[in-house]
Amino acid sequence: MRKLLGNFLLAFIITFSACSERTDEPVTSEAESKEWIYLFNGENLDGWDFKIAGYELNVDPFNTLKIEDGILRVTYDEYERWDGELGHFFYHEPFSHYHIVVEYRFIGDQPAESPDWGFRNNGIMMHSQSAESMTLDQLLPISFEMQLLGGDGENERPNGNLYLPGTQVVLDGELTQEDYYSSGSRTFHGDDWVRAEAIVLGDSLIQHILDGEVVMEYSKPIMGGEGPDFYDPDVKEYGAPLTSGYIAFQMETHPTDFKTIKVLPLKGCMDQDAANYKSYYVVDDPDSCN
Repeated sequence: MRKLLGNFLLAFIITFSACSERTDEPVTSEAESKEWIYLFNGENLDGWDFKIAGYELNVDPFNTLKIEDGILRVTYDEYERWDGELGHFFYHEPFSHYHIVVEYRFIGDQPAESPDWGFRNNGIMMHSQSAESMTLDQLLPISFEMQLLGGDGENERPNGNLYLPGTQVVLDGELTQEDYYSSGSRTFHGDDWVRAEAIVLGDSLIQHILDGEVVMEYSKPIMGGEGPDFYDPDVKEYGAPLTSGYIAFQMETHPTDFKTIKVLPLKGCMDQDAANYKSYYVVDDPDSCN
């Protein structure tokens, strides 16, 4: 039943998105217009915090994050070599129920002495702890990740995998005991732009989507499992459900471009008589109704 419900929701959301994003057909009512939140505005890093292991919040001595020609770039031009500076950048507002769309590509080479696992490696960290709550040396935020991986042009390397730093989920009906699970998707070689999406419905259902196909599905995320290294024990409450959290992306040694990062909230007013009613909401928030 959960699988059928998930597929129905995915079909509804993607179909609705495709229809309402067309520019050649008028929007017939305010209720049918989608209110995407563009987390990256194409101009600056307003609304974002970043945390690099070993450095204080929002300290980036190597200018790892840059905005060029309307693109948000993770770059390593100013690194002589990599020395463990794992980094992440976080949007300042938490979300619970949403559809996220990301367009990204891998370009260039890693800096000297980078780890092999960092090759064409990034990720969407969801229901993450805040940047402020990470310790000085913490390597990863407590979260669940949709991996964004690129191929080397020859070998197979699934994309959209699941990584669980400090969390556990229910996958295929069982609580996970490992921190990494492959999606089994096709490999994405080359430097082309890739569209990755996720549908996150609180702690009830999460789907990873590539090219419109669900490649990973799981539910009931909680704090648990191992790590991440150097986390604050006061932040990690074992067994606590992860019903909402922050969205973050990685700075883990491979140059990455992002041209689109947008979120469609799926929780809101479902009273059809309210001014802010939206037909695409899937979870009601009566207190938000106008």
